[in-house]
Amino acid sequence: MMPLRKFAIHQPKTVAEASQMLADFGAEGRLYGGGTELLLAMKHDLLRYKHLVDVKTIADLDRIEIKDGALMIGGAATHRAIERSALVHRNLPVLTSMAANVANIRVRASGTLGGNLCFAEPHSDPATLLTALGAKVHVQRKTATRAVSISKVITGAYETSLADDEVLTQVEIPLPTSSQRAAYLKFQLKERPTLGLALVVEIDGEEINKASAVVGCVSVAPTQSEKANALLIGAKAQVAGQLSAAAEELANAADLIDDVEGSAEYKRHLIAVFLRRAFTEVSR
Repeated sequence: MMPLRKFAIHQPKTVAEASQMLADFGAEGRLYGGGTELLLAMKHDLLRYKHLVDVKTIADLDRIEIKDGALMIGGAATHRAIERSALVHRNLPVLTSMAANVANIRVRASGTLGGNLCFAEPHSDPATLLTALGAKVHVQRKTATRAVSISKVITGAYETSLADDEVLTQVEIPLPTSSQRAAYLKFQLKERPTLGLALVVEIDGEEINKASAVVGCVSVAPTQSEKANALLIGAKAQVAGQLSAAAEELANAADLIDDVEGSAEYKRHLIAVFLRRAFTEVSR
């Protein structure tokens, strides 16, 4: 690891100003949220930027609120703020639990949800759960805004569909219905998760009417499978007998990779184990 190269930090007051800065700096500029991933990459000289645009100075970009039937989390909200939010815990306890287990307390205290999603580190937790919950992000480019499904944001390892001068302003998560059950489980031995698996279902008595299973950390981006989800719908007893087949479909869709966290076959095994555990949790 080498000393950081010289760079300038810019502190805009509005999202439009931040977007304009990014447009002006071009390839030499990058948004700066918590910096937990970005600065580490810069210290290793894997990334080089002369200008960092600090979005933490933008008022209300870290706000957490309920609006129009959804939980809205500002892009600059830290993992720690999400973990400690009574509003989040009351409405989406699965998100509280996930946030409380992101990395370590130092990372959670400074790392932001928006920064995490935009950096698109493959071995990361939030995108997997947010995809299963049907979340979307709101982004702004100067004065123009748009909403993008989480499943469309991350396109590869460290790659997103956002333009270089777009700022992620909010994450919108639909509030759960009374019949929704959700679980997020992960397996981790080293610094980063080997696997993260989210399962969100709609249950009416002994029937599962809707299911969304998403696996992350095992490939370049979180993955779901329509075939796997179809096998997770039906009577609980029937679905329990189809879990192995559902796990196989999910693993096939994920395009598993060998890396320092484990082989593709090992990850295939983990998907089967953790899908069964998640099913047990949501079926209680």
